[in-house]
Amino acid sequence: MNGVHDLGGMQGFGPVQPEPESEEPVFHAEWESRVYGITRLLGRLGLWNLDKSRYNREQLPPADYLSFSYYESWFAGLQKQLVKSGLISEEELQTGRASAPVPDGIMERVVNAEQVRAVPIMTTSYVRPEPAPPRFAPGDRVRALNRHPRGHTREPRYVRGHVGTVHEHYGSQVYPDLSAEGVDEGHHLYSVRFDASELWGESADANSVVYVDLWEDYLEPAT
Repeated sequence: MNGVHDLGGMQGFGPVQPEPESEEPVFHAEWESRVYGITRLLGRLGLWNLDKSRYNREQLPPADYLSFSYYESWFAGLQKQLVKSGLISEEELQTGRASAPVPDGIMERVVNAEQVRAVPIMTTSYVRPEPAPPRFAPGDRVRALNRHPRGHTREPRYVRGHVGTVHEHYGSQVYPDLSAEGVDEGHHLYSVRFDASELWGESADANSVVYVDLWEDYLEPAT
């Protein structure tokens, strides 16, 4: 979907002020670490996936999305997902009190405090088989399709309609547009190199390029 989350190439938000990597803390406040931990551990219940989580954040009201910090967006999206999944009701969310039993089968998947450090959080593989061979190879010229889906997508607006060159083929990986709808399916994924001048026109730095990871479904041959 097109929304304020897709900020690539947009102007008027002020200069980027990155923190030096050597000085940047992992979390800027204790509550951020708690939101991170809650989000990752609840994800292990298997009731939603990464792309559903992203899509929830993308659907936040624009004013909220732009004013929230990174982990405030995570927390707001998580609340939406908890209600959607049926783990809690809107009333329980507002009152902070449970009014119904935990759904069947959930407690067996809950990780207790003593188990947390032993839980493999970052070991999920997104590689999936794709029976069809890849349409493109490194060196091929491709155009990002000018498409505006209503659902989740990982094709940023600023590359749509523009021509680039396939830099690398990553194999077949989970296709996020379908994954956000609960369909686990592999499609070919590529790194595509775009000249900055192709994306931004004559005002771009002539020596700059942008590499974007794009699924095959987002691409067509460039003639």
